[in-house]
Amino acid sequence: MRQPMLEGPFDVKELLHIDEALSVAERDGGGLHYSVYVGPLHDPVRGAAEELHDRLADPDRSVLIAVSPEQRQLEIVTGRLAQEKVPDRSAALVVFSMEAAFGAGQLAGGIVTGLRMLAETAQGR
Repeated sequence: MRQPMLEGPFDVKELLHIDEALSVAERDGGGLHYSVYVGPLHDPVRGAAEELHDRLADPDRSVLIAVSPEQRQLEIVTGRLAQEKVPDRSAALVVFSMEAAFGAGQLAGGIVTGLRMLAETAQGR
């Protein structure tokens, strides 16, 4: 039996790992909501990521990981209340860890690592 074709940078196993990481982050991540966007981001990239974040159901309590593999861009956007649990300094450390995984060719692994680290940071505050 043939595997269904997927569009995008992830195979089924990677998507399942990301989905599991999102579920764990939602459950254990300090009452915050976590989202991941993978795709192109228009310039300015930070502004594009913030626009995506603002469209989430509860932006004040949300954390968005926005990744544009083609542009080699990564942004983490935290809402007003989320920033109390995930300050910019912590988010910057998460970005470094994710970029290391991306540099090793592990896009899905970097996203999973980022979600885990963000949730652990938020849970600890």
